[in-house]
Amino acid sequence: MSSAGTETPAGAGTSAAHRTETPAAGTPTTAGAASGAATGSPAAQVRPLRRDAERNRQRILRAAAEVFTERGLEATLDDVARHAGVGVGTVYRRFPDKEALADALFSERLDTVVSLAERALAEPDPWQALASFMEHAGAILAGDRGLRQILMFATYGRDRVGHARARMQPLVTRLVERAREAGAVRADLEPTDIPLIEFMLGVAAEYALQIRPEIWRRYLALILDGVRPSRAETTPLPEPALAPDEMEQAMRLGSLRRF
Repeated sequence: MSSAGTETPAGAGTSAAHRTETPAAGTPTTAGAASGAATGSPAAQVRPLRRDAERNRQRILRAAAEVFTERGLEATLDDVARHAGVGVGTVYRRFPDKEALADALFSERLDTVVSLAERALAEPDPWQALASFMEHAGAILAGDRGLRQILMFATYGRDRVGHARARMQPLVTRLVERAREAGAVRADLEPTDIPLIEFMLGVAAEYALQIRPEIWRRYLALILDGVRPSRAETTPLPEPALAPDEMEQAMRLGSLRRF
């Protein structure tokens, strides 16, 4: 019955306590075995390995967040491994492919955008609800290429990401419907217009990233004026247009890839 009996051949005539202190010939008596006996549980001996595995997982996720945010989901697991300073085999043991890693990484970020929509629906003014959601979502998406791709391309992400997308759709639909019912927006504004507008704002932000990263706010103001059914005056634009030399700089420095 005693676990110490595994250290002495069956049928030995000594007591359990004696068998623990004096193993039979040929039984290992290393310091590791003694340490295992001291812990009282084989599971305790592997806990440091599990902690190491979790540390590696978090290290990989941090590296993936930086790589995917900057370079988008065209980055490979090899790129993530190099950035994390671990072997690519370590990455594949934790995440069998890029979609699994994206699912683990971006589900929380998508939840943040979902929360923005939920808070916007609590705003009593339908126009302010829609406009504030578009501004706050734009601020998140403007600097995160990977998140824009997760939202716009169904090929990226799995169960958790798909669930977040499914939660987002009815919320944005309701924001648009409330604004239409209140006469606050054009009657032909559709819910599917909103993610495409956010997508365009993100492209503008990335295009001028090295020159004027907040330029997307100018175009959001122009678009918001454009979706109103009518207005007596225009909204002051929060950002000036790019000057000709800034535009030339953006053209030289910009590196638009697949968004």
